Amino acid sequence: MLIGEYQHTLDSKKRLSLPAKFRKEVGRKVVVTRGLDSCLFMFPQKSWERIAQKLAELPVGQADTRGLSRFILAGAVETEVDSAGRILIPEYLKDFADLKSRVVLAGVSDRVEIWNDKTWEEYKRRIERGADQMAQTLGDLGIL
Repeated sequence: MLIGEYQHTLDSKKRLSLPAKFRKEVGRKVVVTRGLDSCLFMFPQKSWERIAQKLAELPVGQADTRGLSRFILAGAVETEVDSAGRILIPEYLKDFADLKSRVVLAGVSDRVEIWNDKTWEEYKRRIERGADQMAQTLGDLGIL
């Protein structure tokens, strides 16, 4: 399971070093794509295959599902983790998530989210303020 929050640096060649704990979990090949909330999603190959299959099963006749499939699948790139534990972030994904030199990698179960460090801090503060209400909602659904 991918969990935890790590600050790393995106180098001038758009390479991002993965935390050692993540390297063990993700293996040698990952898929990076546009994520939600202005971040990137990075999936280990097996997790990506499950996500891609679910997206492929969505009804093509609905505009929302077509749009989400295009957003996720067309924005995706397969990349290998090099011998130094780094991945290459293409320019279009770097621009999408407004990645500068300092980034945050957040483990979220089956994926890693890659955030602009300032965007992450703002998002995290907003979520932390609403955590009690989210917990109440999840409790009402029997999840917590």
